[in-house]
Amino acid sequence: MASNPPSACCVERSLHEGEAKGTHVDIFGLPTYQVGQENGNDRILIIVSDIHGFKFKNTLLLADHFAKAGYHVLLPDILNGDPVGETDLPTWLKSHTPEITSPIVEGFVTKVKTEYKPKALVGVGYCFGAKYLVRLMTEEKPFFDSGAIAHPSFVSIDEVKAIAKPILISAAEIDQIFTVELRHETEKVLTEGKKTFQIDLFSGVAHGFTSRGDISVPHIKYAKEKAFQDQVTWFQQV
Repeated sequence: MASNPPSACCVERSLHEGEAKGTHVDIFGLPTYQVGQENGNDRILIIVSDIHGFKFKNTLLLADHFAKAGYHVLLPDILNGDPVGETDLPTWLKSHTPEITSPIVEGFVTKVKTEYKPKALVGVGYCFGAKYLVRLMTEEKPFFDSGAIAHPSFVSIDEVKAIAKPILISAAEIDQIFTVELRHETEKVLTEGKKTFQIDLFSGVAHGFTSRGDISVPHIKYAKEKAFQDQVTWFQQV
């Protein structure tokens, strides 16, 4: 594995302050948070969420920031209206296997690609969502022109090997899912495969820092904001 399955650290979260600017609408039959539609469809960014889903405030605020950077941002419900909540994680995961989740993500992304016809379609995957983003960055399924993932989980080495589009990885020093060993293995595979990639490692932060970290702590706030700016800069290459 390039990253281990989600664990208890994925459930922990710190809520961020702010009011979401977008709206929840139905897009291609899927409940979706949409923001930045005034930016048009030339540059579309799809967020593939973590286990907290498409209504989690922190993720909505991140979507708003991407919209301010010039993107039409879509954050679809990939969890069938079932974010993790109070359910124990192992039980919850049984209802959100790749066999269930992958068709939801691929179906939505396919529709966006064919109906909106963006000049650039990029994606961001947080934790649980990273797997489903990289699956659509291959030679066989080249839906995204570029991707960025943060503290990934459930990504296999074979999925890393299959990546055929530019990939940015934002990693935490303290991470029992995307461990030091798995991070090094991922780097080795990407290097040997001559992939276009960037890996940023942030010291003193834990798994989930970009979307769920406690930003009242200065170094966590810095890491979150720097990871976001890195993603925006990364996508400017497309």
